[in-house]
Amino acid sequence: MSAFTAKDVQKLRQLTGVGMLDAKRGLEENDGDMDKAVTWLREKGLASQAKRADREASEGAVAIGTADNVVSIVQLRSETDFVAKSEEFVDFVNELADLVAAKGVDAVAERSDELDSMKVKLKENISLGQVVRIEAPADGAVDSYLHLQAGRGVNAVAVAVAGGSKELAHDIAAHIAFARPLYINRDQVPEADVAAERETVEKIALNEGKPEASLPKVVEGRLNGWYKERVLVDQAFIKDEKQTIAKLLGDATVTEFAQVVVGD
Repeated sequence: MSAFTAKDVQKLRQLTGVGMLDAKRGLEENDGDMDKAVTWLREKGLASQAKRADREASEGAVAIGTADNVVSIVQLRSETDFVAKSEEFVDFVNELADLVAAKGVDAVAERSDELDSMKVKLKENISLGQVVRIEAPADGAVDSYLHLQAGRGVNAVAVAVAGGSKELAHDIAAHIAFARPLYINRDQVPEADVAAERETVEKIALNEGKPEASLPKVVEGRLNGWYKERVLVDQAFIKDEKQTIAKLLGDATVTEFAQVVVGD
């Protein structure tokens, strides 16, 4: 295969308007021949697809795949919910999720030709979004939750727990789907974010005329509320608000979680 440079890739992008990966692939498929690569991209419908690439792909679907002690999430983006709800689109994202669960996140590349064909056939800016694969800890379990809307997944969560059961992982995944935490525990929250929020709530309390002696208590109370919006273990369990996720876990710990929501 003839060699080509980064400048060749850039030139092909300028000639056709395609993305970097498509330009590189066009040159690879045509032994570095620029003219043949342009023709190849046009024949594949990718050059014309570039005109649609600027349109926002804010719709789509998410799917969950499972294998032995593994859960995957794959997001496929589209411009309209009409396309996102189509059987072809939903089947494809489900197949991608199963493929990732079985073989790893890089396996989605095996279906790139079909993704390209779908872009041309459906005449939309369709793109691969987030791809996640979570394995169970040696002493724990992994499970998931998928919220469906009009036959397609719109909110997918995968959770791994150490020292806990698959049922526990599922309950926590369902909780995360609706509570939408950003972090597992307070240690994961960036110190700069905490400092900024502390300064903000202090100013608010002062502007409200709170007595200076009571400021520390007021600030800590409001900061705790801020944490509960963001930190999983601080949140009240959605199925039983009398207990926190920390209490629900007991001796178990959440080692990893991922949430992918259409439109986010």
